[in-house]
Amino acid sequence: MQTGPVMGSPRLVATDLDGTALRSDGTVSPRTAAAFALVENAGATLVFVTGRPPRWMHTVAGVVHHRGLAICANGALVYDLHTEQIVKSHLMHSDVLEEVVRRLREKVPELAFSVEYEGGFAHESDFRLGGWDSREVAALSVGMATLISRPCAKLLALHPRMDPDILQAMVCELVGDLVTPTHSSGRALIEMSALGVTKASALAELAEAQEIKPADVIAFGDMPNDLPMLQWAGVSYAVANAHAEVLAAVDHVTAANNDDGVARVLEELYA
Repeated sequence: MQTGPVMGSPRLVATDLDGTALRSDGTVSPRTAAAFALVENAGATLVFVTGRPPRWMHTVAGVVHHRGLAICANGALVYDLHTEQIVKSHLMHSDVLEEVVRRLREKVPELAFSVEYEGGFAHESDFRLGGWDSREVAALSVGMATLISRPCAKLLALHPRMDPDILQAMVCELVGDLVTPTHSSGRALIEMSALGVTKASALAELAEAQEIKPADVIAFGDMPNDLPMLQWAGVSYAVANAHAEVLAAVDHVTAANNDDGVARVLEELYA
């Protein structure tokens, strides 16, 4: 077995999960799982860089046999896949949350809010849950005072009708001096992290600790929350189903997530 990365191949592979490496049903295909193994067998570092909270990472951790680290919540949390524990946090504090909610609610009163903590999730009663949360945590409905009473990894704001790109621009204008807003779904759902915290900031910190330069990193993504990471990495790929802004920003485009686009590239680099 090789003890270092294949000659000429990246030392670190950073990939988003939903919409990028995972299929639309949230599963990891056998081909993609095998491609992840190629990366590790070559001695390179594989990092999942996702908007997902750690509580959604158990299945993915199993696919990679609980090896390595994941950057979760758009850079706010670093998660050890072996122990399934958070090892580093970049949180927003209550005073910041209070001011952000105040500004947004004043200008966009129809917004409903939820919060991703280090160890759980809570939401206002009128926040429309989607995906796994609609089945698993619907009971965690609380008032605003409770919602923002402790530090959190992500503050989420949902509008019932707006275009997500328009809402993103509005949120950036209103609170971009306090938090880092982004979005990663087809819904008008804005995800806010602590100021300056992005997928790129957490990935850069992890890479520096391993003495890996951006030029030795390849990154894959599909949505605006991936843009900082894609712009930081030495080589960037979008999957064919990516957001138009992402497709315009990357070096290369591969096949769609449902067609194993990430795996196709990794097979060429590490087979």
